[in-house]
Amino acid sequence: MAFAVFPILAETVPDPTPWMVMPFVAMLLCIALFPIFLKHHWERHYHKISVGLGVISVGYYILALQSGMRLLSVLHDYISFIALIGSLYVVAGGIHIRVSGGESKPWMNCIFLMIGAILANIIGTTGASMLLIRPWIRMNKYRFTGLHTAFFIFIVSNVAGSLTPIGDPPLFLGYLQGVPFWWVMEKCWHIWLFALCALLAIFYFFDRLNFLKAPRNIREMETAAPETWKVEGLHNLLFLALILGAVFVSKPAGLRELLMFAAAIGSYCTTKKPVHEANDFSFGPIKEVSWLFFGIFATMVPALDYLQHHAGLLGIREPVHFFWCSGLLSGVLDNAPTYLTFLAAAFGLHDLNLGNPGHMTQFYTQHSPFLAAISLGSVFFGALTYIGNGPNLMVKAIADQSKVHTPNFFTYVLKFSLPMLVPVFVVVTLLFFRK
Repeated sequence: MAFAVFPILAETVPDPTPWMVMPFVAMLLCIALFPIFLKHHWERHYHKISVGLGVISVGYYILALQSGMRLLSVLHDYISFIALIGSLYVVAGGIHIRVSGGESKPWMNCIFLMIGAILANIIGTTGASMLLIRPWIRMNKYRFTGLHTAFFIFIVSNVAGSLTPIGDPPLFLGYLQGVPFWWVMEKCWHIWLFALCALLAIFYFFDRLNFLKAPRNIREMETAAPETWKVEGLHNLLFLALILGAVFVSKPAGLRELLMFAAAIGSYCTTKKPVHEANDFSFGPIKEVSWLFFGIFATMVPALDYLQHHAGLLGIREPVHFFWCSGLLSGVLDNAPTYLTFLAAAFGLHDLNLGNPGHMTQFYTQHSPFLAAISLGSVFFGALTYIGNGPNLMVKAIADQSKVHTPNFFTYVLKFSLPMLVPVFVVVTLLFFRK
């Protein structure tokens, strides 16, 4: 989810021992298991666990590998990530979309998700998620289940944002490396549309079953009281525009993050208290995500660096390999550096240099299936787990704060992403990436 383009050429990246992947594995297990079996201890000590595991990787890079510059690069990525997701969280928290009336029907939910999918390419998956998750909960308040949490993350927080560099950070990094702004939309719109429609069809089927199981008075509520919408805090759209504009600011260093923090402060200070109260706004969710992703960013560095040095040994040579490998790792690693790692591997496969602008033009014109596979794999598979993409954990945290049903880590994967999301990716593979 980060925006800094750190050095990714093999000679600038240290080659860690594979044993140093263990802190990252431990971090994943803690996020998955502790909220289930040690919930109260996790809520009190998750920040200590995250920092403790992160310090192991940091100490190894400084003391054993003497690669402090690599860590400075990751620190910059982390600050950029927090600046973006934090500022969008604060600004979106100042916009209240008031939904009153009846319970939303399945077809209305599908239209809402489609609107969110389009919006995700304009204000990013993070912006769309933070703006729409609260009204999504309100319009389904009487029958909100894990299905609604999962498919909001599938569509709005991930798959939807695969058409423009604004949509998701991996595509923005590609844009900074020289991929034309509209390249993914021109080459991949049909894959995006197929995946989106397939997910909407699956959601409609199960949401329809959920709707029919609801008590009759809830099912008839829409007829008795049609939904009405009212938006408060519209001045925050100016701060939202400032954040999106700051995304494209690269120099001087630090200006982009300062603009984002300034937008957050301006939004928080100018938003009326009743709007924040209506959104149940607090800094709890962003605090939790900040601590957890500190541990994730720190512990994932050895995993990414080891992969970059040894990816060739894994036999990754075809677009379908890049789609699934970049995708599966994006489901458990931050998808932005994963995108860059596999982009570098694909360049090396074709004897090209990622730092050469002419080679980038040659790559996206002569080897477009590889770029499409890496782009869509990195974005699509971010929905595989809660930690695959930054907005996922934010959506879960806001849903938890709203006291609605949210599946735990394993339930999300086993009940929703594996049986409902992965089959869509299999069909996408057969239709668009088969050799």
